[in-house]
Amino acid sequence: MALFQKPARTPAEIVRGRPLDISPTEVASLDEDEWYRRVFRGDEVPQLTLRTVVMGSLLGFLLAFTNLYVGLKTGWGLGVAITACIVSFALWNACLKLGLARTPLSILESNCLQSTASAAGYSTGNAMVSAVPALLMLSVTPQNPAGQQLPWPVLAVWIFFLAMLGVALAVPMKRSMINQERLRFPSGIAAAVTLQSLFSQGREASAKAKALFYGALIASVPPVIMDLPLRPGATPGTRRGLVADTSPIFNWLPTRGANPKTGAAFSAAEWNILLENKLVMIAVGALTGPRICLSMVVGGLLLCYWIGPAGLTAGAVHSPAHAWREIGVWVGAPIMIAEGLLGLAFQGRTISRALRGLVTRGGPQAHAAVEVPTSWFAAGTLVATVGVLALGHLYFGIPWHLGLLAVLLTFFLSLVACRATGESDITPVSALGKVMQLVYGVLIPQNATANLMTASITANASVASADLLTDLKSGYLLGAHPRRQFLAQFFGIFAGTAATVLGYRLLVPDATVLTGTSSSPATFPAPAAQAWLAAARVFQGGIHNLHPMARACLFWGLAAGVLLVVIEHALPKYRKWLPSPTGLGLGFIMPFFNPLSMLLGALLAWFWSRRSSAHADRYVIPVASGVIAGESIVSVAIALVKSLLLRP
Repeated sequence: MALFQKPARTPAEIVRGRPLDISPTEVASLDEDEWYRRVFRGDEVPQLTLRTVVMGSLLGFLLAFTNLYVGLKTGWGLGVAITACIVSFALWNACLKLGLARTPLSILESNCLQSTASAAGYSTGNAMVSAVPALLMLSVTPQNPAGQQLPWPVLAVWIFFLAMLGVALAVPMKRSMINQERLRFPSGIAAAVTLQSLFSQGREASAKAKALFYGALIASVPPVIMDLPLRPGATPGTRRGLVADTSPIFNWLPTRGANPKTGAAFSAAEWNILLENKLVMIAVGALTGPRICLSMVVGGLLLCYWIGPAGLTAGAVHSPAHAWREIGVWVGAPIMIAEGLLGLAFQGRTISRALRGLVTRGGPQAHAAVEVPTSWFAAGTLVATVGVLALGHLYFGIPWHLGLLAVLLTFFLSLVACRATGESDITPVSALGKVMQLVYGVLIPQNATANLMTASITANASVASADLLTDLKSGYLLGAHPRRQFLAQFFGIFAGTAATVLGYRLLVPDATVLTGTSSSPATFPAPAAQAWLAAARVFQGGIHNLHPMARACLFWGLAAGVLLVVIEHALPKYRKWLPSPTGLGLGFIMPFFNPLSMLLGALLAWFWSRRSSAHADRYVIPVASGVIAGESIVSVAIALVKSLLLRP
């Protein structure tokens, strides 16, 4: 088949590109043979066109900045497929009205476009918010507080090969999980339904696009007035923004602990109990929900009023502002590790079904000819494996045989990740990364660099595999050609690699933005990286080298994580009323103003839903996505301006 198809030109071709009469939810219930008869559209409708790949890559390039920004703030990534659907639909319609485009996109072109954007904006950035910043912080010394960055070419090639490995590993899983078992992949269904509604209800699509645009416009203002150095700073020769990015409006609250030098009681602001003036964390909270956000605030308050002051007394904490990374990480990280590993153990059936699905066969050869061929899987896996092994050995000190073992383990762990995503829409990236850290903590306990980077192989590849299958699910529901959508996903890796490497180097010029300094808090707390770093240091130096209070916190954190997970599984009906282990753990390893902003966003979304459920369902996601995109993209642009034009 030709690599790129030609877009529709005649009225008849344009009509053929419209949605099917059958809805995606109905398609989800069809077996494979019926899907081929009633849904599969073959090559009669263009989908992989040059314009979709170019626009998807450009859109994904920008959306990658949003996930990198949010990931460094919160430790997790946000799916961008639905945002890409709405934005691309609105932008292309605008191009049509302005005469910049001749014909509309078909629904399958839009589906390919969101696949390319999703690969670029979501599946390439996991390592950049976990293993890579953890490695940077690992290199920090008293003599070099800025740490040592990886050379950007090494970083770019590493990220590219990890994403390529994940995309290739998903190939043999597609037919069994999507065609034959018909796993739900809820985000894939949501993307297909969104596209169907956009092409069927133009007025609603326009309203959602406007909401997203206005959210982005409003959120772009705070970074401009807070991050651009437009006025003289307190220290001669320095400059700062017009407005501070936090406000100490809670200093009336009572606090614990006193400054050992002056004897004065610490203020709430010194414990990071501040109001954040930017909007991105409010938007993230609106998408996250009250349970996790409230649990984060509880964890933050426990740190500020109990564990942090105790750490000051014990000498485990040297500054209230840094309590979250000096002692909080030894409570929060074990909670999340326990949750991830125990949760994975409770998914024993999921694991066994994933392994059995590998040997699922059957179906006419004509069907197999449409699916992504095994030769693509073999070639992609071979090239990616050679690249990962070579870089791992040369730059991270991973022995060849242990690197190959990491790739083999990644294949089986990616199976688990994809199965879990298909059944629950949750990809257990953190848990799988911790499994690899445990394995390599035993195999090469003194090599913290290898510990982090082998875990990043599993984490990043698992995300890419699960993201590809989620996108293939949306294409399956719309009648798309799987080979063409696979290629669209693969093309997105190039733009995603460029965006994440560029964005990371701009946002994280050195380790001080992750660790903070004596005069300023961390710009990006990078909770995922803090958790990975804590585990790597335990294996590198041994638990006996930790501060006694840190050892105690590690034990009680593990116990709390186990207890919360067991209670959740024992009382599933009451789960929504129980603290979230993830939320509680994150609250300990972030400055308090971040969870507070997220809780404000979650409460705003909850009140909006209570006032008008239909209105909230229609606009919460577009508005929140717009806010996240607006602040993130402008913040990266400001970092670029400061790097190139405003160097001291």
